[in-house]
Amino acid sequence: MVVTYDDYIKGLNGDNPQSRLDSLKELKKAIDRGDIPKSDDKGYVNNHIHTTYSFSPYSPTKAVWMAYRAGLTTAGIMDHDSISGAREFIEAGKIMGMATTIGVECRVDFTQTPLRGRRINNPDQDDIAYVALHGIPHTQIQKVKEFFAPFTEERNKRNRQMVDNINRIFNKHGIQLDFDKDVVPLSQYHDGGSITERHLLFALSKKLVQALGKGQRLLDFLICNLGIEVKPNIEKYLLDESNDFYEYDLLGVLKSDLVEMIYVDATPECPDVRKVIEFSKEIGAISAYAYLGDVGDSVTGDKKTQKFEDDYLDLLFDVIKDLGFDAVTYMPTRNTMDQLKRVKELCTKYELFEISGEDINSPRQSFVCQAINNPLFQNLIDSTWALIGHEIAATKDICDGMFSSKTISKYPDINERIQVYKKLGMEELRGR
Repeated sequence: MVVTYDDYIKGLNGDNPQSRLDSLKELKKAIDRGDIPKSDDKGYVNNHIHTTYSFSPYSPTKAVWMAYRAGLTTAGIMDHDSISGAREFIEAGKIMGMATTIGVECRVDFTQTPLRGRRINNPDQDDIAYVALHGIPHTQIQKVKEFFAPFTEERNKRNRQMVDNINRIFNKHGIQLDFDKDVVPLSQYHDGGSITERHLLFALSKKLVQALGKGQRLLDFLICNLGIEVKPNIEKYLLDESNDFYEYDLLGVLKSDLVEMIYVDATPECPDVRKVIEFSKEIGAISAYAYLGDVGDSVTGDKKTQKFEDDYLDLLFDVIKDLGFDAVTYMPTRNTMDQLKRVKELCTKYELFEISGEDINSPRQSFVCQAINNPLFQNLIDSTWALIGHEIAATKDICDGMFSSKTISKYPDINERIQVYKKLGMEELRGR
């Protein structure tokens, strides 16, 4: 049987990490031979790529390939409550000669802070916020797995409750989900991955397509039976029966409008924010608050118009600085220029490291953030290289990380520190 390059590309999402990496090696050989055109390095960076170890169309290997084909210089893995795809991601980066960073995203409890009772950056629950641990030293991967394991188990208890809620809504329509048979196989749970609300809704999307088919009948069901408002651009996708991303587009609709009907509070699986900050410092990672900002017309298409931190942003920065956060991560594509300028000004005021990445978990999302071309965001490219430099240094010795007491004592100015670690990071790329 003749193996084609399309077979190797398909193999990037194969059943196990080694087969995926082997497929990538073959593709890289084809590029080196000139059989596949080399992608232009356009200087773009992205530190927030989800993989199949949380929810994504891409394995860690496929994510690196997609980043390379999009013209990224660097790529960063960022899965929910899981770091199990990190070693594969690192190895895929080495194969492609691409610098990488690793991290984990999680939800934390702000109840014991001045933000108690507020809607922070989580669309579904007050007091709970998304944070990211960036630049995790490679020597600490196992420790991170152990830290998140009990929270993942708590999450699955809640996942089962939400499946029950889905079934209460859809049983009368002859549609029912089985968590173990329909949801778990869509995940990498068997290999340390997490199961998120998106997995539940993706399984439901598949059931809906199976029961109703694609096109007008399904669209009518969403509007008439569920009372969901479908935006014109999404309606066009759902009417297109040849749409390759149909179930992902349907998932986006369900996430925007159905989650509030099935949601169960996540408090038991969300550690106190201080516990996570303490853990981040212990392992030499960089803790970052994930700024969302008030949402108007959602760029990702899966969020309703809703208010978040903007009305009390000064207080929020007071709190996160007091808690000991090292950084703020934000996505230029998602926010208005006024929002972004305000966040940047507050980061400067509080000497918080700025990290950017475009949230990738759908095949329609671009790996490239065009806003990075704006000179206003040049610092986000510098910070990515500094993040890479930090990860290299902290992997060798946690005490040499960018936010260790030793480093801060040596380079107290955050801007000087960024330039020092940027140089380290760029030296890593030249070494590849």
